[in-house]
Amino acid sequence: MDAISQAIVDALQNNKHAAIATVVKTRGTTPRNVGAKMFVYPDGTIVGSIGGGETERHVIAAAQQAMNDGQPHYLELKLADHGHGDSTTCDDAMEIFVEPLLTAPTLVIIGAGHVGAAVAQLAKTLGFRIVVIDDRPDLLTPQNFSHADERMVGDIVARAREIEMTPQTFVVLATRAHALDAALLGALIAKPAAYIGMLGSDKRAQAAKDAMSKQDVPEELLARLHMPIGIEIGAETPQEIAVSIMAEIIQVKRQK
Repeated sequence: MDAISQAIVDALQNNKHAAIATVVKTRGTTPRNVGAKMFVYPDGTIVGSIGGGETERHVIAAAQQAMNDGQPHYLELKLADHGHGDSTTCDDAMEIFVEPLLTAPTLVIIGAGHVGAAVAQLAKTLGFRIVVIDDRPDLLTPQNFSHADERMVGDIVARAREIEMTPQTFVVLATRAHALDAALLGALIAKPAAYIGMLGSDKRAQAAKDAMSKQDVPEELLARLHMPIGIEIGAETPQEIAVSIMAEIIQVKRQK
């Protein structure tokens, strides 16, 4: 198996964010032929090459954009405009198709109570990869969270801070401890997650926002938070609350 194929298999098996750039058409003298591929990670590191130089840097930037917006990009690059040396002419060009690697969106649930369990079960049927975080090993068990792909036991603020997130990550805070709200949100709010929502009353949500404001968190970051979480459907049971939460997450995911 070649290096790019191996990178694709590894990314799919481990649900890693990535993009693939493929040369689909060339004109004149070009550094790579049709079919050449390059695999791009979120930090800009690559496997393979489509020719190097400014052209490659332009394609890497497009790949990172594709990972962020989840959409493919089609590029037509004139090599003379991208510093390929004296031999290039205005007729030398490459057309490159950039597509994000379609991995399952990740739902991070912080809190292993009844609502967290109901959300995990419903989200799994909707195609999400499930990660659950809690500091209570007696609750966060394989029996209670058989639908979870990953269970992380420990200090929930520290775990929230260390977990890697992408624009394909959605976060549900369903914790019991109001005192941790501001610390948890502080650990999460600047991460590139697509959605951060917190379970609780209007009063709890306002208290968390006030605490964040006192920490000089910018308003544009506070505006990202969904508090109280979910779409209002009059939900009462954990299962009904899970429907409300996942409905809002789907709404954000579909950008409606």
